[in-house]
Amino acid sequence: MLSQASGALLWRRLGQRAYGPTWEAMRHFTDRRDPSTLDELWTLEHPPVFTLGQAGRWEHILDPGAIPVLRSDRGGQVTYHGPGQVIAYLLYDLRRGGISIRALVQHLEQAVIGLLADYGIAAELRPGAPGVYVAGRKIASLGLRVRHGCSLHGLSLNCAMDLGPFRRIHPCGYPDLEVTQIVALGGPADPTRVEQDLAGQLARRLHLPLVSALGEIG
Repeated sequence: MLSQASGALLWRRLGQRAYGPTWEAMRHFTDRRDPSTLDELWTLEHPPVFTLGQAGRWEHILDPGAIPVLRSDRGGQVTYHGPGQVIAYLLYDLRRGGISIRALVQHLEQAVIGLLADYGIAAELRPGAPGVYVAGRKIASLGLRVRHGCSLHGLSLNCAMDLGPFRRIHPCGYPDLEVTQIVALGGPADPTRVEQDLAGQLARRLHLPLVSALGEIG
């Protein structure tokens, strides 16, 4: 039986899950956790959906068409999720870990940069614009929320997906922002592999062993 003293990060691979029920499950997990609850990492893909952050503005959604638009409680503006994009939701107790939300954002960004470096892709940060970029094009978006001292939501990393829907929005609120993805840069096209590699990067950044978890989310 694992305890928090063992310092583990429980990893759940959830396959493809709708955004709304997954968001509700994150909130439920966060509201019922206590100081002994192990931190969790959920990796998955979403069916096509546009999400607006807590302060997101509708004018950044140009032409949603048949793709649903959902208002979320994460930070950030508008983004697109769809099959072939790796989602990593980090349910982490910042107080117990002794780090700030800014430090957690940096861990997430550096995990993506380290992952891409392993694939031979040189990535970078952009001052004042959270996320990860390759040659000026965004490849990973971040959006977090903190409840009761614990994080929920996380990051999305474009792997091998249809990038067309990004043209229907101002990604992250920037009208001229271009996006890219791993497969277009010579990296692997398999989201399952990318999930695994990203989970390992995050666990190392947080100095926690990664333990695969069984069972359904709440």
